[in-house]
Amino acid sequence: MTDERARCGWESDFPAFHATPAARVRERLQSFVTDHSPEQVRAWNESVPPLQGEVAEVLRAHASARHYSAILEYELPMESRRPDVVLLVGAGVMVLELKGKLRPSQADLDQAAAYARDLRCYHRECHERPVVPVLVPTRARGYMGEEAGVHVAGPDALDALIGRLAQEEGRPGVDRARFLDEEAYCPLPTLVEAARELMRTGDLRRIRRARAATQPAMDAISTIIHDAARTRTRHLILLTGLPGSGKTLVGLQTVHAHLLDDLAVPRAGLVPAAPAVFLSGNGPLVEVLQYELKASGGDGKTFVRGVKEYVKRHSGKRALTPSEHVLVFDEAQRAYDAAMVQAKHPELPPKSEPELFVEFADRVPAWCVVLGLIGTGQEIHVGEEAGLVQWRHAVEGSPKAWTVHAPPAVARLFAGSHVPLDRREALSLDTELRFHAARDLHRFVGDLLAGSPVDTLATTAASLEQAGYHLRITRDLEVAKRYLRDRYAGDRDARFGLLASSKDRHLEGFGIPNDFQSTKRLRLGPWYGDEEGAYGGRSCRELVDCVTEFGAQGLELDGVLLAWGTDLRRVDGAWSNDLARGYRSKVPVRDPFQLRLNAYRVLLTRGRDGCVVFVPPAVELDETYTYLAAGGFRAVEGGA
Repeated sequence: MTDERARCGWESDFPAFHATPAARVRERLQSFVTDHSPEQVRAWNESVPPLQGEVAEVLRAHASARHYSAILEYELPMESRRPDVVLLVGAGVMVLELKGKLRPSQADLDQAAAYARDLRCYHRECHERPVVPVLVPTRARGYMGEEAGVHVAGPDALDALIGRLAQEEGRPGVDRARFLDEEAYCPLPTLVEAARELMRTGDLRRIRRARAATQPAMDAISTIIHDAARTRTRHLILLTGLPGSGKTLVGLQTVHAHLLDDLAVPRAGLVPAAPAVFLSGNGPLVEVLQYELKASGGDGKTFVRGVKEYVKRHSGKRALTPSEHVLVFDEAQRAYDAAMVQAKHPELPPKSEPELFVEFADRVPAWCVVLGLIGTGQEIHVGEEAGLVQWRHAVEGSPKAWTVHAPPAVARLFAGSHVPLDRREALSLDTELRFHAARDLHRFVGDLLAGSPVDTLATTAASLEQAGYHLRITRDLEVAKRYLRDRYAGDRDARFGLLASSKDRHLEGFGIPNDFQSTKRLRLGPWYGDEEGAYGGRSCRELVDCVTEFGAQGLELDGVLLAWGTDLRRVDGAWSNDLARGYRSKVPVRDPFQLRLNAYRVLLTRGRDGCVVFVPPAVELDETYTYLAAGGFRAVEGGA
């Protein structure tokens, strides 16, 4: 009953599933899941017969049930995750996660909710259909209730749940062949996965949601680049967007786009090997992208470079002319001001990074485009606080003619400038992609760091929970680790890791290696990219090494274990950074407290699925724990 091309262990209509001996069904599952364990086989032996019995009950109660379908061990295309059972029931879909226990853990509930969320968001046949997650503790009996949209029921109660969903039919049923179509499920890749695919195929998967959100910007950028090449002119493009809205993906696509291949102007008989380069002052992002691109068979340094290295190569005595016509500057709002550039490059005259890059672009023969990718509210390094106005000063000070293209929110910074300005709505990415359906995450984090009332926070947190984004909290580090390991037990490709602030003084005493030496030794490429158990044991999934805000910005994980430090704590109803480590810098720090808030903004928004916060059991953090828990972080004490 299983098509060899299908990505599942078993698929059939209800009558065939009920009529097939359980041993034969189990044999099919064993053939499909080649790395099955004895425990897995035992679980199939225990769960398949009761499931067939419940299907028989549904067939007796509902004549239309002969058209329903059962799919077991459905492997999500391009992923390694497999929901235990998917039932196509009338006009809806039920996702069953079976656990051999009496009562489920919070991690079990969150795992079931995530399967339903991903089908709802990324599966063509689930669009605008009810997708119902059901957690089945196989040792329990009866219906046990519903929590945040997840039904909990023993195997004996499944027939009633199926019947309830069947009564909500209002459109044609889900076609099994269309559901199992390889192209029906289009997940959003992480940044690391996207880098691998860009090097391997030269393009990203045609992801409906990501493409719909970013394609207008890609089209606008492509048009401007072609116009620049045709008219032999110079242009500054500023692309804005929330963290997680796809800015970096747009930048990577731009530098890999084949549309640039025939636009480079030959120099001394040579055409540049790479017509565009992705530049970032975010050293960890560069390290991780280069590691992944190299692992995918390419030379990561051809397309991805660090800003510091690039400045050194193209300024000073050497002052080489860039070989690229398109310079993509990631996190352009964080470009160093003149004081910080001189601190990093004392041999150079006091100029900001925007001034230097406009100078570099002015040397490129015929034409050049600088694409600045702009996030908001994440300036965490000293010297990054001067803001976007530096780009205005840079193009205004150029001896060459420039045109600026920007969305309305940024265009106001160029009011009264002599530089031509082209306002384009398409250059604003306002749809969050990283966080699936959880569009309220940044509002929640913003309100949290603003110290909003707990009732306001709890309302938004409930909305996030309903959308499948999970905020969890514990004062036991081992409980937090166990939660994440259980949550991603069936997903070897998932990445979850330990994050903490760099300025906290006390976390080391609670088992969090966020000290300078420990984080300095950490290799970020393997931490983000390697599988658990890889050589050296330095994958983030080991939950051993810790990354700070400096190693996390611009990157993402599926799940985050955030160790909350004393450097940002609640004191008498307000946030305080009184216990933060000091800032050692060659340039003045304008607002240390704002940098702390921005650091936690980064740390709180690195997880695509959710964040579990570990608040150490220290009296200094009691008020912080109370505030976070009352504001919507659900406790997982002892229950993970």
